[in-house]
Amino acid sequence: MQLVINTRGAYLKKEKNCFLVKNDDKSLEISADKVDSILISTSATITTDAIEFAVENNIDIVFLDYNGNPFGRVWHSRLGSTTLIRRRQLEAEASAVGFNLARGWIVQKLENQLEFLKDLKKNRPDDKDVLEPRIAKMAQLKEDLMGMKGSLEEKRGSIMGTEGMASLTYFDALSSIMPDAWKFNGRSRDPAHDAFNCLLNYGYGVLYSQVEKACIIAGLDPYMGFLHTDNYNKRSFVFDLIEIFRVHIDRTVINLFSKKQVHEGLFDKIPGGLYLNKEGKSVLISAINDTFDREIEYNGRNVKIRNTIQMVCHSIANSLIK
Repeated sequence: MQLVINTRGAYLKKEKNCFLVKNDDKSLEISADKVDSILISTSATITTDAIEFAVENNIDIVFLDYNGNPFGRVWHSRLGSTTLIRRRQLEAEASAVGFNLARGWIVQKLENQLEFLKDLKKNRPDDKDVLEPRIAKMAQLKEDLMGMKGSLEEKRGSIMGTEGMASLTYFDALSSIMPDAWKFNGRSRDPAHDAFNCLLNYGYGVLYSQVEKACIIAGLDPYMGFLHTDNYNKRSFVFDLIEIFRVHIDRTVINLFSKKQVHEGLFDKIPGGLYLNKEGKSVLISAINDTFDREIEYNGRNVKIRNTIQMVCHSIANSLIK
């Protein structure tokens, strides 16, 4: 499980072989064996003993900003695996290996999005006419992407341009099936202009921390991207790899709207947009944890979604050193 601390003034410390969370007159004791990671999203206090205890148990501590974006983490200083993986990762970016991996990740992203839209069309027959042309357009863009050849240096812009066109079509499709009160006009970030993007942005922030952790454990360098190029303190490889998994957050958010669990009380208005408040974070993170704990078929067997992230990273790392 993820231990989420999103209450202002909460206090986290170590108590024997457990974490103890206190807030006002309430307290909760949780065994370290049950915790994968700790997310701290608001003003809270954590003791050095709790930090050391987390590090000893391979539990990372992630700090989220106002919009749910990770801005820091506490993790042990050991490499997740052999340094050779990082050497090969650097070499791959300039070779056919890097091109094929990067293109493959975006193809997988589009396949995931298409599968989601087809599921929506199947379950919402009234929306068939608005979804079908968008599905067809995205399918063509996926075919265009699969047909691309060359190097990353030559085709990086083309890959990202095709991805951008597909994303516009995809989010237009999602908006078209939303109730009128919740329709949105494309993607918006920092701040989100609408409830859908507010939930999506925070969810992507939570996902980002999971992907970064999986990269580190697998021995991949989070900063050494293929599609997303080098920039100061930019975890480019995480931005590359997260694309494969975004659909799990998309499905979670749409499901919240479908079940009518979204209401205006989950958001606070701020200059230029909306902010997900404490109640909103609680609803969303609970739904995300349910999603991550759901099993899907992966390589011929049923695996929890949260575990597929790690398995994909290990698979990439192994492919680099074959």
